[in-house]
Amino acid sequence: MKAKSLILVMILAALVMTSCQKSEPLETTSLEAADDAALSEALFDDVFTSLEIASGMAEADLKSATVLDTCPLITITSAGPDFWPRNIVIDYGTGCEGLYDVVRSGKIIITLSGPRRDVGSVRSVTFLDYYVNGAKVEGTKTVTNLGPNNNQNVVFGVELTGGMITFPDEKTITHEFERQREYIAGYATWNPWDDKCLISGSASGTNLNGLGYTHTIVNSLEWHAACRFPVRGTIGFEIEGIEAFDLDYGNGECDATATLSRGDESKEITLRFRHPKYMTI
Repeated sequence: MKAKSLILVMILAALVMTSCQKSEPLETTSLEAADDAALSEALFDDVFTSLEIASGMAEADLKSATVLDTCPLITITSAGPDFWPRNIVIDYGTGCEGLYDVVRSGKIIITLSGPRRDVGSVRSVTFLDYYVNGAKVEGTKTVTNLGPNNNQNVVFGVELTGGMITFPDEKTITHEFERQREYIAGYATWNPWDDKCLISGSASGTNLNGLGYTHTIVNSLEWHAACRFPVRGTIGFEIEGIEAFDLDYGNGECDATATLSRGDESKEITLRFRHPKYMTI
């Protein structure tokens, strides 16, 4: 009888251990955290596209220039008597609507130490009352040309410090990262829309619910300038009080979908330039 009882206890213990090892479902908190991260990635990558376009304009022969296409107003000047360094102000004014119903306002301010193709050149980006779809974007983004890697692809080191997104109700997402962007296409041309990069690195901060997080790029994100969001790659999420999960951007399609996964469970989400919580604001 004692032997039977012991066997029963061991079976029950094994069942309990198996149950504990099962992944928790993708609950609301995880889905909201993924929305926070996807928006943060989208807004700060959007700034990189603006930086690349403005950098090409700044390398023109004119020491100063002002360009106005319906919106924005772009002003380029030299900081002193020499051509370099160069200052750029991208001014969206009180607001103008671009592709995909994205409304931007305020200013992106850029300083270039030298031509973007010079190894060691540094480009610094800050913001002045800059908003995207009603969310205020802040921080300092520094982009440094690290030169070619072993594949002879040029790599840029990208660092974001003091990153913050503030919503109309004063809730915030903080975001900082250290990344590398390896150009796999478009670097040798002057057309910014054929640029393609592989992005690696990690990010940290606090999400909309005040929870601390770390995001690690598990499989390199493939970024195309002509697409709104990364077309492939995976980010691993570690969030305070939440079981780890992954965000997969897909298999190369230029679309607005991604997949969350944890264990055997997965869920498709829609990527946006506006947080789902503030869609009606």
